[in-house]
Amino acid sequence: MTDAALPLSLDTSDTTLAVSDATETAPRGPRGIQSVEVGGQLLIALAHVGRPMALKDLAREAGMVPAKAHPYLVSYGKLGLVVQDAGSGHYGLGPLALQLGLISLQQFDPVRLASAELPALAQQVGHTVAIAVWGNRGPTIVRLEEGPTAVHVNMRHGTVVSLDGTASGLLFAAHRPAVEVDTMLRAENGQTPDAAFLAVLDQVRAQGWAARVDGSMPGVSALATPVFDGFGAMVLALVAIGPSAALPVDASSPLLAPLRDAAQTISRRIGWRG
Repeated sequence: MTDAALPLSLDTSDTTLAVSDATETAPRGPRGIQSVEVGGQLLIALAHVGRPMALKDLAREAGMVPAKAHPYLVSYGKLGLVVQDAGSGHYGLGPLALQLGLISLQQFDPVRLASAELPALAQQVGHTVAIAVWGNRGPTIVRLEEGPTAVHVNMRHGTVVSLDGTASGLLFAAHRPAVEVDTMLRAENGQTPDAAFLAVLDQVRAQGWAARVDGSMPGVSALATPVFDGFGAMVLALVAIGPSAALPVDASSPLLAPLRDAAQTISRRIGWRG
């Protein structure tokens, strides 16, 4: 028998051991149910598109064929996660999905979420940052986080700030109902909004942020961005406050991007889809 005809005998013990060891030591994530994850893509697709869809369109959006999607939709329909319109046959999110969404929104307090962002945001922008909400007397500071750049302002938790003299006030004036804004302005300075003030509010809405230089406090300027809830209502403002000489407040300000990013992150966590 030649060498070529000799049977080969491989010692696989070391290899088997190595594979076994790798299997034992490889990190494993929590075990899930694949069918739930697959079917969940249909719910994600409905939430992403935001309107009822035909079966073929919904299946395509979820990355599967209609025949595969249909049994999932039948089960979700029994649970109330989806509903099928009797006329068009289109599928949309059902009453249970709405209930879950509302409960989720109740669990996410925007002020609590924003407060968690403040320390890092203050360091990032290099200035004092604050959270302002709409109170029964107007824009009200509910949280203040000092930054590396000192600013001396007579402001603390519960301070009510000017509607037309502060960045946060302009944001709320731009997004609150006009009747409410008129009432607050009359109470604040005895005046109603004039054409110039309304033009400023139009600009604030268009650009998505507000600024005030030497407004209600000489030598102090502020830049503010809005946080919106799942219904598109403004719920709070993130405000950077600093000395006018050190805090740029135009469209090229390096503070604008981190303020916007933080506001959008919080907004999305409470249901905003803008």
